[in-house]
Amino acid sequence: MRRVVITGLGLVSPIANGRENFWQALKEGKNGVLPFSTFDASDLPVTFGAEIKDFDPTLWLDKKEAKRSDRVIHFAVAAADLAVEDAHLDVTSLDSNRFGVYIGTGQGGIETTFNNFQTLIEKGPRRVSPFFIPMMISNMSTAYVAIRYGAKGPNMCVVTACATGTNSIGEAYYSILRDDADIILAGGTEAALRSISIAGFAAMKALSTRNDEPERASRPFDKDRDGFVMGEGAGVLVLEELEHAKKRGATIYGEIVGYGSTCDASHITAPDPQGDGAVRAMRQAMRQAKWLPEDVDYINAHGTSTELNDKMEAMAINTVFGDHTPKVHVNSTKSMIGHCLGAAGALETIAAIQTIAEGVIHPTRNYETPDPECAINVVGTEAVSKDVARLLVNSFGFGGHNAVVAIQKFEG
Repeated sequence: MRRVVITGLGLVSPIANGRENFWQALKEGKNGVLPFSTFDASDLPVTFGAEIKDFDPTLWLDKKEAKRSDRVIHFAVAAADLAVEDAHLDVTSLDSNRFGVYIGTGQGGIETTFNNFQTLIEKGPRRVSPFFIPMMISNMSTAYVAIRYGAKGPNMCVVTACATGTNSIGEAYYSILRDDADIILAGGTEAALRSISIAGFAAMKALSTRNDEPERASRPFDKDRDGFVMGEGAGVLVLEELEHAKKRGATIYGEIVGYGSTCDASHITAPDPQGDGAVRAMRQAMRQAKWLPEDVDYINAHGTSTELNDKMEAMAINTVFGDHTPKVHVNSTKSMIGHCLGAAGALETIAAIQTIAEGVIHPTRNYETPDPECAINVVGTEAVSKDVARLLVNSFGFGGHNAVVAIQKFEG
């Protein structure tokens, strides 16, 4: 039986770039939510989000490449490079036919789409960039990384809205189990903090409108939550077949032992009120892992800070864990980095897995007033020391997509 371990973690996020800096910022409960600075949001109903400030793509790409690729690709390349570096991976020594890339995105190159549409309207079709299509299409991030590393194995761009990052990790896990690949760079990327996206989500009444206090806006499971905060970034994990990792002396952060993927088949945006799809996804991941409810120490929740999601997720956790629910620690990384959409699950998996080595569960920023309708054991505004051997990462997306990965401490 093949086993799949995690040997590298790379990311760019609103609070820090790179594994170590990110983990330190999470433990400190650092705020990444501020007024927008990369575009003019003065006429929008929501004027804040979790941006990556002062990001310079030329640290990873030459100026010509950077100009000919969207910000969503810039983030993916940076996170992939940081993951490869963290894994001490010599890509030239790999069998390229068994080296894959699974990097998904929710919205792809939406900035490029918006800019070229403006050009079309204002200047006509002949002024649309010849790079518009390859800069815009969702699969280009995963393709770009594969080209960069000569990875000729399985390659996929998962697009399942906010479940994208976790689905990407789960599908890469399956690919290695099937013996299609020995090593895969897996995760998600998103760069959707532009006026068109903010306007769209605001029109749906999905976003927090705390324009006067953005640092307090993302408050998962808190009684006073009023919507999610949009974020951006990318997370990439190095998934590797165990014997392959051992042969090269890799550091192993943890082992993936289960993956659940379901659909509510209920509504285009709202979750199933009873959390049926979320329940089935958690149970599927746990069944594959051969875990009982009492085996789970910690859940990194989807925890969006919306009224409907948090209530549904808490209900689903209670359904799955029953009497064990009060003993399962739950937190939400989104309280600090906002909701990074297609990158969320990957960034949150990176956050969660470091809990195993560190014995610390990061805080949930702004969790001040518990919601009686979210009766779960939420880690509050201070980090909690706890030995964690088994954990779940939950991600749920528009369209009813549900993805859960089960990760445990590696024991040879």
